[in-house]
Amino acid sequence: MKRIAIASLFALAASSVFAQVQVADPWVRATVAQQRSTGAFMRLTAEQDARLVEAQSPAAKIVEIHEMKMEGDVMKMRAIQGLDLPAGKAVELKPGGYHVMLIDLNAQVKEGEVVPLTLVVEGKDGKRQTLELNAPVKPLNQAMQQHGHQPMKH
Repeated sequence: MKRIAIASLFALAASSVFAQVQVADPWVRATVAQQRSTGAFMRLTAEQDARLVEAQSPAAKIVEIHEMKMEGDVMKMRAIQGLDLPAGKAVELKPGGYHVMLIDLNAQVKEGEVVPLTLVVEGKDGKRQTLELNAPVKPLNQAMQQHGHQPMKH
């Protein structure tokens, strides 16, 4: 019986270590009334090669992993099947780049609120890990402030 318990503990430890992923600075962009979607942003760092394969939130009916990239002279956004998380390298989910898209919101997302998010990460061995987050909602102009820009005044 001791061998089974020790083997089980070892398997549990190995499976929880496969893709230890640290999440830093998660946040969601606030919306205005009637706005139906918004983005969630953060920095992900995996100890071993892994892949972000899914995101979920009770705040929206649809949650997707998106990328934005230039195609010719046009910036395009599209859903992707997953996002590679190379071992030891921080992957930035930020405005204008990779992000989690919250579509068909259940209600307006207001500054000061918190949005629950679940991320699903898959290791090279196919085992999945879920990460539960509570992302604070920040102002609409948060991205500009973070990059040293000031909001325009009219």
